[in-house]
Amino acid sequence: MARPRTASGRGAQTTRGAQARPVRRWPRRLLLVLVAALSFALGLGWPILVRPPLIPGQDAISNAASAKAKVSLKTDDGRYLLVEPPAGVAESDVLVVIYPGGLVRPQAYEWLARREAAAGRTTIIPEFWFDLPVLQPDRAKSMLASYGRGKKVVLIGHSLGGSMAARFVADQDKWGSHPVAGLVLLASYPPDDNDLSDIPGLKAMVVDAENDKVVDKAKLDDGLKRLPAGTKKVRLDGAVHAFFGRYGPQADDGVSTVARTTAEEQLVGLIDAFVATL
Repeated sequence: MARPRTASGRGAQTTRGAQARPVRRWPRRLLLVLVAALSFALGLGWPILVRPPLIPGQDAISNAASAKAKVSLKTDDGRYLLVEPPAGVAESDVLVVIYPGGLVRPQAYEWLARREAAAGRTTIIPEFWFDLPVLQPDRAKSMLASYGRGKKVVLIGHSLGGSMAARFVADQDKWGSHPVAGLVLLASYPPDDNDLSDIPGLKAMVVDAENDKVVDKAKLDDGLKRLPAGTKKVRLDGAVHAFFGRYGPQADDGVSTVARTTAEEQLVGLIDAFVATL
């Protein structure tokens, strides 16, 4: 007769052995942590990695003359908006290139490009990688080569775009045979390591929105010493940082005490007066 297994038999040893080897759960937990971290990173980076489409004509008309400007989407070392004078308007000897602010689509400045074109000035708004001008500060180089022949070139830049426009202008070797005559910085200033004060023939203007709470006003003033002598800082009365482009409210911005259209008209007048001095 077979003897029954006791607690000290093989079955007991197997049970004890199973109890002695607890299931390791830390790799699973680590995987969950990694997935959560990746999801968080994608959530933060997705708006930067995936940019809205570049569509001309979005909230871009400010008056009847600008409505007739010719707008086309071009490709030359990257995409850009080309805004040309309306039929019947004499073409000026000035070429304008607009650098958008950081994470702002080119079409946000189409309203300004149309106003420039209505005054006869062909205007280009380049698209930057991920809408970050800091990644392509020399973006204007190919545009000067394609459109700058026989023109006085004016670069206009907003916020980060202004700083990168100043960086491009600071290196005269990148101009090719098309010298930059004017630089307009909208709520912007040259980087600390870019001195434009001794560039022959260059004129500059800094435009400050009165209620702008985004730009560092002390750095705006300090940047004047890195610009040509005679550079003026002018003010958009009651305006805020987001009034330079039509892209909606800006985080941490101030409160406007003037209508956007009023600020836009003042800005156009300031640019017209500046260009007339070139």
